[in-house]
Amino acid sequence: MDNLELLKRQFLQQLEPERLTLPSTEQIRLPNVQAYLYETMFREECLKYLPPDRYEIRVLKKLIQKMEGALIDPEEDEISDDLAARLAQLMSRPQLPATIAALQKSYVTYTVPITASNAATITILEARALLASTGTTGLRTWEAALHLGTYLSAAEGTLLVQNKTIIELGAGTGFVSILCAKHLGAKYVLATDGSGEVVDDMLSNVYLNGLEGSGIVDPAVLKWGHALFDGIFEGHSGTRTFDVALGADVTFDNRQILPLVSTLKQLYEKNPLMLCIISATVRNERTLEAFEKTCVSHNLQLKLINFPSIQNNKQIGFFHSTSAPLRLYFITRLASA
Repeated sequence: MDNLELLKRQFLQQLEPERLTLPSTEQIRLPNVQAYLYETMFREECLKYLPPDRYEIRVLKKLIQKMEGALIDPEEDEISDDLAARLAQLMSRPQLPATIAALQKSYVTYTVPITASNAATITILEARALLASTGTTGLRTWEAALHLGTYLSAAEGTLLVQNKTIIELGAGTGFVSILCAKHLGAKYVLATDGSGEVVDDMLSNVYLNGLEGSGIVDPAVLKWGHALFDGIFEGHSGTRTFDVALGADVTFDNRQILPLVSTLKQLYEKNPLMLCIISATVRNERTLEAFEKTCVSHNLQLKLINFPSIQNNKQIGFFHSTSAPLRLYFITRLASA
């Protein structure tokens, strides 16, 4: 993949400047390369959803510093006036203190990990350092969701959700549900979370991605461990069944394991042929062992999906840290259950 396209994708997803793949010294001094950077990353008229000013400033400073170091002939080599003017414009604006700015929501654009330059994107309004008022973590997109999105975007994963009716548990920002509804050909997605505040934010993300009123995706509150209310099974043409259940980073809290598995079992009672995929970050082996044992005690069968995490320096979209192992479970109900 062209490294300028890769840089643009990383920038729009707000990777830390230290992780960005910058152009080579030979590239970055070229006027056409500098013009490309300005047009695709920093020109306000060309981008609908820009990262926060503070992040733009950090990246521009890093790029301009490299440009200055790449100059050979001061009379021939120049730094783009447009880039310099953009940095000056951003620097002149009032800035919130870093501690407050970190709590602000911003637009994060995720690119489907394929090499084509016109790869599909999803834009999420999220707060990476903020918990919901209820203490839930659903206001940002986590590594397990990005890993699940990477798997579902691959041919093997897409086949599991294409033309299927899906329910997502603990949907958070709605990233996985929106991906399935917008780009992977799902017939319908019910994106659920236990927090009303998180679901309200999810509605905004559905709107951002042009899915409001589409009838393809609906956010809804669903609290694990409670009896499933019949409303989640009611569609426009009668009772709705689900082919697939999805969940990402839903196994991190040991106190929520039993309610989660109880909800899965209830879903299987109403949808015996349903399959389930759970994406988990391995933070605590004991918590995952508890999840596995609880599934088995509820007559659910687990199988690990062979889909290793892509190394950070080889990722081309849905960028995520692999410092903690990521695991995908394929869950079905035992025939005797």
